[in-house]
Amino acid sequence: MTTAAQGAQSVGSVGYRRAGLDAMLDFAEASRTAAGFAWLDDAGRPMPEQQLQIWITARMTYVFSLASLLGRPGADALAAHGVHSLMTSFRDDEHGGWFHTVTFDGTRPIDPTKSCYDHAFVLMCASTAVVARVPGAEALLGEAVEIHERHFWDQAAGACRESWSADWAELEPYRGINSNMHVVEAYLAVADATGDQVWRDRAARIVGLATGVAADHDWRLPEHYDDAWQPVLDYNVDRPRDPFRPFGSTPGHGFEWARLIVQLEGTLPAGSPALVASAEALFDRAVADTADGRALLYTTDWQGLPIVREQFHWVLCEAILAADALARRTGASRYAELCATWWQLADAHFVDAELGSWRHELDEEQALSRTTWHGRPDAYHVVNALLLPDLPLAPTAAAALHATVGSLPAASPLT
Repeated sequence: MTTAAQGAQSVGSVGYRRAGLDAMLDFAEASRTAAGFAWLDDAGRPMPEQQLQIWITARMTYVFSLASLLGRPGADALAAHGVHSLMTSFRDDEHGGWFHTVTFDGTRPIDPTKSCYDHAFVLMCASTAVVARVPGAEALLGEAVEIHERHFWDQAAGACRESWSADWAELEPYRGINSNMHVVEAYLAVADATGDQVWRDRAARIVGLATGVAADHDWRLPEHYDDAWQPVLDYNVDRPRDPFRPFGSTPGHGFEWARLIVQLEGTLPAGSPALVASAEALFDRAVADTADGRALLYTTDWQGLPIVREQFHWVLCEAILAADALARRTGASRYAELCATWWQLADAHFVDAELGSWRHELDEEQALSRTTWHGRPDAYHVVNALLLPDLPLAPTAAAALHATVGSLPAASPLT
């Protein structure tokens, strides 16, 4: 199920990915609205009933900032629109930070929660936009850095707090490894944009916490914790299909952590065999728990038995990226073989040749499903899967792309 341009290339090849990237970006452009970027339905039409969610606007700003660095016509304007939306529609002018959800016209907040997950993507897209020289990006990154340091980063824990009330008065006692995973991604991007090593050091501390807990649980990394960072293994046992806080182990996050750990290791001058070994352990556990590496289901229990069997596009994207990163880092053929297998799976069932994007959720029979996800909210995971295999493992994507067209500024105002 390929486009004509993709069909002329072998599945998963550079040419195939380039055609897929163009198609994905064509689809994603329809998400622009007056106040941000919208959740799209299966046909690529904005869904006003979903209102505007900051994680979508931030991730699309990241995507279009990368597209701008690639020289895609019109991408710079889309990236600038995203930065402007974050500094207006979603920004809390009274208390600082960014709202989780605002009305579709961007005039008022609906959910004013200040979450680490959301703010991690603001950091990441702002860092990427700074490298792409998007107007307003430096101011956005400056605010995002200040907010993260004041409210989210916990120096004693070596990880980030989860969420606050709108006025920063009430801190949720829950701690989440998912948001901290995206913080690792964001902190590496901030380090590349600013040249400040402290962000890589903090990313390494989060990775150390995560791998330590994972090792204690047979490399099935618990997602949910109390405020002392003790795992809560029965969290949301009655809500196994939650899209952000599901019960049980999430193999897709095992793949994602493996990829990020290899990227972190790539920033270390002397490397780290221990980090690579942790990435391999997380990857192997995720493969073992996803029915021979082909089903790539959403969640399992703590013995590796399936809970939610539906297959999500983001899990497949992260499996591909982790296999690619480990293949390049270790040279082991098994990773390249799995990567090729998963590209075939993507091409056969997830790539939508007619519309140019990827289906977000399939059932056990590979038919379209909407039990957890409906529509096609954003392009972040697909764009990463189509782009990152052509870039070095470090630095992060924006810095690597910028290096192909010029050198980064000698000094950033944020350094």
